[in-house]
Amino acid sequence: MEQITHPTIKDGWFREISDMWPGQAMTLKVNNVLHHEKSQYQDVLLFESTDYGTVLVLDNVIQCTERDEFAYQEMITHLAMNSHPDPKNVLVIGGGDGGVLREIVKHEIDEAILCDIDEAVIRLSKKYLRGMAVGFEHPNVTVHVADGFEFLKNHTNAFDVIITDSSDPEGPAESLFQKPYFELLYAALREGGVITTQGSENQWLHLDLIKNLKKSCREVFPVAEYAYTTIPTYPSGQIGFMVCCKDASRDVRKPVRKWSVEEEERLCKYYSADIHEASFVLPTFARKALREASS
Repeated sequence: MEQITHPTIKDGWFREISDMWPGQAMTLKVNNVLHHEKSQYQDVLLFESTDYGTVLVLDNVIQCTERDEFAYQEMITHLAMNSHPDPKNVLVIGGGDGGVLREIVKHEIDEAILCDIDEAVIRLSKKYLRGMAVGFEHPNVTVHVADGFEFLKNHTNAFDVIITDSSDPEGPAESLFQKPYFELLYAALREGGVITTQGSENQWLHLDLIKNLKKSCREVFPVAEYAYTTIPTYPSGQIGFMVCCKDASRDVRKPVRKWSVEEEERLCKYYSADIHEASFVLPTFARKALREASS
């Protein structure tokens, strides 16, 4: 069988090099290249790494790994789900690996809908990322292979929580970080609804991007707060999230629903009520910059 090669892999090492973080790169040792194809929308690569298990790469950027992605998926999911008093209908835009779905169905939901534009990501995640794709198997999960923008236009006042699990704010995903997208999210939410959306991987290097994101969200939502967590395979080791709510009286920095300590330890590897609150504690320079963006 012919060995699979990829231009990002040289001398047994994958290298993620991007204009978004000039002067630095993320490298991972590659044991075996599992799959490579160019889908209708992007370059899709999966490989087995030495320390992080199976890695999914889209357009030469790491999207998730088997061994460290639980922190990202738990946080982007439970920050929103536990900021809503009774989330029953939930939408995921993107998230074709299934990891966010896996976290959503830990709650007592009536329906979780995933809308991802690229069927290749869903298909390959089910084959190579079984620990994440298990979320697709839940009976209350429905999948739509479609454009998230168009899907939202056709669904108003429909969801309690919407989670945008997108790639970085460049190329096709850039529009998911702008005000028109947040206006669609607002319209698709029921009263008191909550959203989470990815901020930036190399967040403090891109403080202007985060400030613009916060400003756009505050122009649409009465509540918009920024949180972050640690992810070893992202160039800065961190990633941020915007958490927004239609209810002006809600403080999303504190969970309105909590699991017991025993439930947290059974259901989660990373998230807890304490982590929920701590994730909104920002460095002084960032707190000041985002406060100014909201004024």
